[in-house]
Parts: sequence; structure tokens; C-alpha cells
Amino acid sequence: MSDSGGELRKAQRRSLGQEAADRVRDAVFAGYFAPGAPLREVELAASLEISRGSVREGLARLEQEGLVRSVWHRGTRVIELSAADVDEVYTVRAALERLAFATAAGRIDASALAGLDGVVDGMARSLAEGADGPALLALDMDFHDRVYEAAANRRLLDAWHAVRSQVYLFQLTRIARDDAEYRGILVGEHRELAGLLRRGDTACLAVAAEEHVDSARRRLVRILADTGTTEA
Repeated sequence: MSDSGGELRKAQRRSLGQEAADRVRDAVFAGYFAPGAPLREVELAASLEISRGSVREGLARLEQEGLVRSVWHRGTRVIELSAADVDEVYTVRAALERLAFATAAGRIDASALAGLDGVVDGMARSLAEGADGPALLALDMDFHDRVYEAAANRRLLDAWHAVRSQVYLFQLTRIARDDAEYRGILVGEHRELAGLLRRGDTACLAVAAEEHVDSARRRLVRILADTGTTEA
């Protein structure tokens, strides 16, 4: 799943519906389509040089991810950033993370642990080099993707993918409005989680994983309240 991009690019690979989903997702993450923005089939089809049917298929994929919403006679729009949506998504994510980390603790091997350490080291290097927020978030999401893979539970992984795009968009908003706070905790929190995984401390790990997500939820809700973005 791609996490970055700019303006819409021409569809070139895989099914055109999947390509349309990837390009629109990238454009949403890049801010080309803002939260609440309409996504018009005719305009997207012209930009991507594909059929409206392929665009419709792509938007249906994004609706399954929760990134867009379709309403009869009102069309399709990028999801809004409301406190209610944040609460719902992060409450689900907290439960998933608790299960993912606790399950991974009993299954993860040395190679996967080394991979997680490598991602955290990459975070530290990127911070030192002044990397931008989206680059840091890509590493953040990579860390969590690896934990879900290590848990080796297909249905758990599917559940993560069902909210992943929403989490990414919400985290981008958090970083854009409170970059310093995010940078200050990024390495430490993930280093702690990797260490607990290595020790196999399931009880502490489950609590830490849930708090890792819930602290992000609380921060983002405060940010939205401060900017008056409280209703969908």
C-alpha cells in the first residue's frame, strides 16, 4: 500500500481499478484532495485516462478502506476528520494493536526482531537528518506492518488493512499540526515496543501497545478540538 504521492498520475499497471485506488489514495495522502473533498468520477476518469467504471471500482476499494464515503445522490467524498471518527478508528486500532503485539511476542523470530530494530534505527537517522513528517510516518507504519506480519494471523492482518488508510490520514493530520510532539516520542515509544517484543513480556507489551495508540488518539482529539474540527 502506497503512502505518498502528489498529483494524479496516469494509470499504468495491474488492474485499472486497483491503479485508480492507488493514485487517488496517494493524492489524498499528499493533500491534493482535502478531507471532505468531492471525488467526481468524470473528472477522475479524465485525469487518469481510464473509464468511469474503473474509477468506480477504485473508489469502491477506497470505501472499503474507510478513506472515502459514498452517499446516494451526493456522490463520493474523502472522509472528514472529526473527533468522533478519530475515537472510533483509534479505539478499534488500540484493540488490534494489543492483540497483534501480544500474538507476535510468541511467534516473532530473530530476523523479524532485527528488522524492527532496523526500522527504529532508521527513524533515529531520519530525525537527525531532518526528514519531513511523511517520511517519518512511512517508517512508523512500516514498523506496525511488520508486527502484524509477525503475528501471522491473516484475519488480524485483514482487520488492520481495513483501518490502515484512515490511520495514515489521521496521523498525517496530527503531524502537520503538532510535528514537534510527534518527533519527540517517535523513537522512544517504538524502541520500547521492540524491546518488549524481544523479551516476550506479553502482559506489559499489550498494555504498552494499547497506550501507544490511545495517546495518539487523545492528542489528535485535542488538536481537532483546538482547531474547531469536531463534527463530520
